[in-house]
Amino acid sequence: MNVPANLKYTKEHEWIRLDGEVAFVGITDYAQSELGEIVFVEVETVGETLAEGEVFGTVEAVKTVSDLYIPVDGQILEFNEELEEKPELVNDDPYGKGWMVKIVLSNAAQMNALLSATEYEALIGA
Repeated sequence: MNVPANLKYTKEHEWIRLDGEVAFVGITDYAQSELGEIVFVEVETVGETLAEGEVFGTVEAVKTVSDLYIPVDGQILEFNEELEEKPELVNDDPYGKGWMVKIVLSNAAQMNALLSATEYEALIGA
């Protein structure tokens, strides 16, 4: 199971990567493998400011639909529109081309409460 050390993680299996003032958010390698083949990603919250833990979208696999939770307070800047045509990028490259949204954090200190790679590996039993 791939768990990059430079990311932070949630117990709901989202990851977040800070890049200056902007952060990228997606689901983990573990989450995509548990869901199976991703067939659709829906995000209708672009432009909205959400609180940590609120649903920012859904991911649909062949057998299930799962909510996506924002890891920290922030405004949704952008949806990865490439996922509209190629939702399988979430399976193929969950930490790269399979990112789901870009956000601006409202409170960067919330990053400190998220799981490190080591803590996330312990959570999933990796």
